[in-house]
Amino acid sequence: MILISACLCGLNCKYNGGSNEHPVFADMLDRGEVVTVCPEVLGGLPIPRKPAEIINGTGYDVLEGTAQVISNDGEDLTTPFLLGAKRTLELAREYDVNLVILKSNSPSCGVGEIYDGTFSHRLREGCGVTAALLKENGFSVVSDVEYLKERGQE
Repeated sequence: MILISACLCGLNCKYNGGSNEHPVFADMLDRGEVVTVCPEVLGGLPIPRKPAEIINGTGYDVLEGTAQVISNDGEDLTTPFLLGAKRTLELAREYDVNLVILKSNSPSCGVGEIYDGTFSHRLREGCGVTAALLKENGFSVVSDVEYLKERGQE
């Protein structure tokens, strides 16, 4: 089974109320090949919600307590991001997933690159909170971009 960011399958759970739908992932959902998650919603955040970025680090640093997830107006959202990551890990274990596909650049789901914490659309190396937790627990985690590129479907 594959665990995937819900927004990639067309579910309107993105911070602005939209989705990041890609037909490849929507088809996977239609065929029953994936379990969808939105860690931010699982952590109790609403749809829509304020944009957020990791300040002073990456998802690994948030897990260690040395960085925070902050909204664009300064609200500390670290606790719901951590809760959503833990609930996503529980689902990954429950469904015994062998692959996790997460939305690139996200403070929850980013794999390899995330926004740099300045709300200026600049990227830096790192993973989001959920991606980091899943990787730390031995799950195979790729970004949507990486998954599509490997299959020539970007």
